Amino acid sequence: MTKHETTVPIPNGECAEKPKAPHSRGYWGNKAEFILTVMGAIIGPGNVWRFPYLCYRNGGGVFFIPYVLFIFTCGIPLFFLETSLGQFTNQGGITCWKKICPLFQGMGYASHLIISFSATSYIIIMAWAFFYLFASFSPKLPWASCGNEWNTASCLDLSQTNISQSVISKHNTTLPVVEYWQRRVLKISTGIEDTGSLRWELALCLVLTWVICYFCVWKGIKSTGKAAYFTATFPYAMLLVLLIRGVTLPGAIDGIIYYLYPDISRLSDPQVWMDAGTQIFFSYAIGLGFLTSLGSYNHFKNDCYKDCFYLCLLNSGTSIVAGFAIFSVLGFMTYETGLDIAEVAESGPGLAFIVYPRAVAMMPVPQVWSVCFFLMIILLSLSCQFVGLECLMTSLVDLFPVYLRQGCRRELLLLLICSVCCLLGLSLVTEGGMYLLQLLDHHVCSGTTLLLLSFCQSVSIAWVYGADRFYDNVSDMIGYRPNILMKYCWKYVTPLIIFGTFVFSIVRHSPLKFSNSYVYPLWANILGWFIATVSLSLIPLFVIYQLIHGKGTLKQRYLKLCQPSDEFSQTQSWTEKSSVTKPDPTELRLLTNNRELAA
Repeated sequence: MTKHETTVPIPNGECAEKPKAPHSRGYWGNKAEFILTVMGAIIGPGNVWRFPYLCYRNGGGVFFIPYVLFIFTCGIPLFFLETSLGQFTNQGGITCWKKICPLFQGMGYASHLIISFSATSYIIIMAWAFFYLFASFSPKLPWASCGNEWNTASCLDLSQTNISQSVISKHNTTLPVVEYWQRRVLKISTGIEDTGSLRWELALCLVLTWVICYFCVWKGIKSTGKAAYFTATFPYAMLLVLLIRGVTLPGAIDGIIYYLYPDISRLSDPQVWMDAGTQIFFSYAIGLGFLTSLGSYNHFKNDCYKDCFYLCLLNSGTSIVAGFAIFSVLGFMTYETGLDIAEVAESGPGLAFIVYPRAVAMMPVPQVWSVCFFLMIILLSLSCQFVGLECLMTSLVDLFPVYLRQGCRRELLLLLICSVCCLLGLSLVTEGGMYLLQLLDHHVCSGTTLLLLSFCQSVSIAWVYGADRFYDNVSDMIGYRPNILMKYCWKYVTPLIIFGTFVFSIVRHSPLKFSNSYVYPLWANILGWFIATVSLSLIPLFVIYQLIHGKGTLKQRYLKLCQPSDEFSQTQSWTEKSSVTKPDPTELRLLTNNRELAA
């Protein structure tokens, strides 16, 4: 077999008994691996701790109106665009732009730099969850009472009833679950300027999580697809257990009413619409290249249109069901303590590591429910984490296929990336690490960065490559024409909504705070915006670089960069031939990739 000879596809999607070429890319073993892996990428802790709180805070059942509207005008169209882009080009999140619209290849680099920041920061959630999981096997949950070495004299025993927030504030007391989180787990410092010492127990948990992630990804989609069978399904079993337990607790119905009770007046509040839109972009993993890389391992004729509908609706359905599980338990806590639901409902880590552990400590056999909850958080975080790593590796291997697909070079590169990210992540498990984590999350890994990436992506496909052309490409690929509204969403509706959401986020911008008490200094906000700007600046910088180093006049360079690459254009022309002469699209893509590698 020559250096650039390809393998021979057979009907079941595997390869004949010939040695694989070093640059053989591979495909999903079956449809289930693709579905489960994408589930792991888009369904994470945010579905459990972010959506239920947003629904409660923004008018209960009324929140579903803007939420559903954003699903069908932004969420599903962009989800389908990214997935079909990867499937059509058979490339990851960077090289897909080189093939279809070279001018915007900088979007791939920008999104993958953000993936790197996300991989380094969000994995800390798993380290915290492992810490709580190990503590859950104690004879008595350590956050359930005072009297431990980390508690202060102001600690107020959790077993007491009728403890309201006003009582806690009046007597300057704190709850043991709060002291456990702040003084035992985090040992949190006074601010971002006070880094403090390394939390070695969290550091060991962080190393453990990176080791697990490495072995989930080290064999590429072979190991990623198999790991997804467990990591994407087991959290649903845990969620079902917690849901059944929650709705059978006394007071559960009160919590569910708080969760869903509609407040029609909230529809006039622009913030409600803003929260609905940002939640869609955040939970659907739009703009980061995840979906493009995962879709690139699909066979050419895979019906990704139906897949996208199922996955998006499953994601939103999971968020809604998680709300029932969470608020039924919060209703039980209000029943036991006499607290108002507004005093216990929180979003983010506060719900996962303060509110829910406090509620669990009140249940019979609390260790069992604590283990179930933190296992669910770990697996939800793990699936998001290793899918992000897989997408990063996919794009790097597609950039350097001949070199990285030989021997164990891919595994060594993955080991290097995991090691570097782990070392950088040690700064987040210091006593001041929580402040840095929130800074990265707010400025870099969500919010305006995702909005801008999604806007550029929609405009580049709809207005540069051409919405009509891409719509026809997808129709040829899946064998039928998707709903015509998809094309109009790509071209008009989605960009306008994204732009409006972005403008509103700028107008309503407020200084970043931690726990409503600590206001970040100006230099910290400048640092956050600088990191975000570095990522997004790769888009215009790459445009300038391409225009400078192109051939011909400036207009000729621009027009050339707005067209698909020559090899990809040849692929398209072949696929437009009659069915009698048209070769198999999968074979054609392999041959095209081999010609590029040979060149």
